Amino acid sequence: MKPEYLDKWFPLEQQRIYTARLVKLAGLTRRRAEYFVRLWAYLLLKQQHELGKRLVSPLKHLDLPQGAVACTHREASEVFYSQKERGSDRAAGMMIDRLAAIGLIEKEFDGQSICIQIRPLPELTDPLKSLETPQVRPDAFNPQTDAVPLANLMARYYNRLAKDNSAAPHKLVKVLRNWAEQYPLGMHVLRRCDNHNAVGIYILYPTASESEPNFFIPPGKTRFITADIQNDAFKMAVPGDLECTCVYVRAWLIDNPYIEQTTVCEFAEDVQKTLMQMQADFPNLCDLYTVSLNPVYEEMRQALGFQKTCQDSQRTIHWVYLSVKQFLALNIKETLAGIKFQPLTPV
Repeated sequence: MKPEYLDKWFPLEQQRIYTARLVKLAGLTRRRAEYFVRLWAYLLLKQQHELGKRLVSPLKHLDLPQGAVACTHREASEVFYSQKERGSDRAAGMMIDRLAAIGLIEKEFDGQSICIQIRPLPELTDPLKSLETPQVRPDAFNPQTDAVPLANLMARYYNRLAKDNSAAPHKLVKVLRNWAEQYPLGMHVLRRCDNHNAVGIYILYPTASESEPNFFIPPGKTRFITADIQNDAFKMAVPGDLECTCVYVRAWLIDNPYIEQTTVCEFAEDVQKTLMQMQADFPNLCDLYTVSLNPVYEEMRQALGFQKTCQDSQRTIHWVYLSVKQFLALNIKETLAGIKFQPLTPV
């Protein structure tokens, strides 16, 4: 089995199906997903050929090779960069190292050549697995069951977005549970209907009047979730506080596989419902602030009408503002119609 025959035995159409699954379900960049799928198919076909098994063309489903399969950097280069001008043996070796680092493959050196083993991926190796995303629904945050998985999700994404690694999950677990104890109404999750796992979160934080000046200084100076800061610059208002006029959206996050038009709209509509409920506790709410951090939602921010206010000089982040009255008056489905949400790739 030679690398140049790969596209004959495993057509590009089938490769694209597996690539799409990896991008959607695992959050890989498209380039890494493409290379991994090609390497997987090549190792499988090579092993079957060496074992004298009859190859059926075209291959429609990728099974796992049995154990590790020898593969030189030259072979990998031809697999990765066929019909492309760029690419070298060294570049192929570096790509193999990246795929190993993110847990897609295992590699070992047997003294003469590199041997590569594809790690099991249930979402890809199950031939009956469909690309349909499990159904989800907005739900109240449960500090006992949701804090740990959501803390890990938030740390994974915010560390990438804020370009540092100080959003520690153990800190976020305590923060989430503390906020939920103070004002549980403002914390909602996106929950899968099948296994009840939380796969998204938003946090509406009623802000005490003494903390309002923080909305007018660069957001980098008051970062709390995405920085190694022990003391939160923002104090939460107590229900019944007539001086509370601001809501700080401290989190809005949906995991990659669930970032779809219908889901985003339903989650945003749930924010509207929660804000209306909060008005009973804080009758004078009128201002809605958040930090524009996630590029996935930049088009959404503009469509909703959030205006940039205070820019951070050290990072490409800024405060954005919208009045509560304007937000509650929006027809979310009409406002967000036509927006295509592209998942953020954390690896």
